[in-house]
Amino acid sequence: MYIDGLTEKTTKALRQRQKALLRRLPPLQAILRGSLVERYKRCGKPGCKCANGPGHGPKYYLTVSFPKRPPEMAYVPQAFEETVKEYLENYRKAKEILEELSSINRELLRRRERL
Repeated sequence: MYIDGLTEKTTKALRQRQKALLRRLPPLQAILRGSLVERYKRCGKPGCKCANGPGHGPKYYLTVSFPKRPPEMAYVPQAFEETVKEYLENYRKAKEILEELSSINRELLRRRERL
């Protein structure tokens, strides 16, 4: 990912941005990659309200994709839903921050500055 304006910034400004980004990193033990899927299921019992409605739920599942493998799904108990959402958001933030740090480091390398 290219970050606009890196080539115009001073080395000092790039190092300050690095430090600011490092302070914004979420706690690394609180990271989870994947997606949270909300599902409603029909139980199949005749006369159950789910037969004509959206189904029982919502039920939440964590899905994670891997190269050359089928995706994995894991049930997320309702008590863990908010924590899982937070961990997924932490992953998104960490990935974004790491991409920007990498761009800064590439620019420092291009300038032959100490990494």
